[in-house]
Amino acid sequence: MAEKACVKRLQKEYRALCKEPVSHVVARPSPNDILEWHYVLEGSEGTPFAGGFYYGKIKFPPEYPFKPPGISMVTPNGRFMTQKKICLSMSDFHPESWNPMWSVSSILTGLLSFMMDTSPTTGSVTTTVAEKQKLAKASLAFNCKNPTFRKLFPEYVEKHEQQQLLVNPVQEQVSSVPTQGENSTPLLDDLNRVEPRKDMKKRRKSLPTWSLLLLVSVFGVVMALPLLQL
Repeated sequence: MAEKACVKRLQKEYRALCKEPVSHVVARPSPNDILEWHYVLEGSEGTPFAGGFYYGKIKFPPEYPFKPPGISMVTPNGRFMTQKKICLSMSDFHPESWNPMWSVSSILTGLLSFMMDTSPTTGSVTTTVAEKQKLAKASLAFNCKNPTFRKLFPEYVEKHEQQQLLVNPVQEQVSSVPTQGENSTPLLDDLNRVEPRKDMKKRRKSLPTWSLLLLVSVFGVVMALPLLQL
């Protein structure tokens, strides 16, 4: 159970974060346990983590702020192992270097800064820039599958849904555009309907010469009959 001083300190830090948010950092305590905090680090522009959203947890001891917290990351990121404690001077890996004046915001700012570094540490992994960029692109979709993340960070869930809406209409428009083969069939059908009509007109207009001569001869005989009777 958390000590009274610990609860007051964490409540004070949360109010401070709400009043003055830290750039690229969002952190909130669990509704059921103030000793467990959840955070999101936003990857900085100009780094392989740009566009990434990295979700993790901070576990505070009941003796906080006189003892340091444990820090872990949930989102695959290419820098730290997931679900494993990260070794930092501000974490419980190094209680001897802990300063009670440090806060949640300073812890996460330090974590974000250390994330941009390439120095090996306990809990770190080695990946290429391309791998980090790929994980950054997939990070938000990965986080939104986590029920706790969805509950604590609805603004990021909404952001992901908006991104999906921007992608899906483009795919629908591409799939709805008819291909040349689809268009060519009715067009050929129309041409096939028109061509016979043209042929019929040509046939009506161009009567054979012998039929014209026959008609003239018959007409001449009919006109000559009264003359023969005379």
